[in-house]
Amino acid sequence: MENTPLSMQIAVVVFVVLAIIVLKRFLQVIPFLLDSMFRARGSSALEGSVRVSHDRDISALVLLIPAVLTAFRYRLWAPSFLDRFPPDARFGLVAAAIVAFLLIRYLLHLWLKPRRHADAWWLGYRTGHTWFILLMMLVLPTLCILYLFHVNDFTVKWFILVELGFVYALFLLRKAQILALSCNPLLTFLYLCALEILPASMLVVSALLL
Repeated sequence: MENTPLSMQIAVVVFVVLAIIVLKRFLQVIPFLLDSMFRARGSSALEGSVRVSHDRDISALVLLIPAVLTAFRYRLWAPSFLDRFPPDARFGLVAAAIVAFLLIRYLLHLWLKPRRHADAWWLGYRTGHTWFILLMMLVLPTLCILYLFHVNDFTVKWFILVELGFVYALFLLRKAQILALSCNPLLTFLYLCALEILPASMLVVSALLL
């Protein structure tokens, strides 16, 4: 395996420092995250507290670093054109792809926002931050366990993809429940396709075709 690129080493150090700084906030948010996972009203309770929602967003932002590290290390997004670049550039391109996905998702929510029921709309958007943290809470311990058992990279990648698919399906279900508070079933389905499935599909297709 090639040497770890300098950009990846720097990202690890930055994450460790930031994780130590926000650890207390993160621990205080965990009960609200778990509540949001098990019931739709939990998301409303989380967003109803400015402090808790702010700490949740900070935690999600910090966890973006290990998400990029994991995507790069286990080639979760690895279109063939990346092989032309040196490791540091590849790491930057993977990070840029994830940021682009998040930006597209935000712009779609902004563009398609209905005139009525804006609160439920943005509640559905921000619940994505919650489920991203829940995903990383599952993925990071899994990586540690598999590393201790010296599991090969291919198997690790599929463990991550299975967990990603499972959490993403639960997230879509929870978001559908939130959107259903102000939309009929057909409109809820169309919104899910446009707001979540479309940008995710763009990420997958780009990995296959580029």
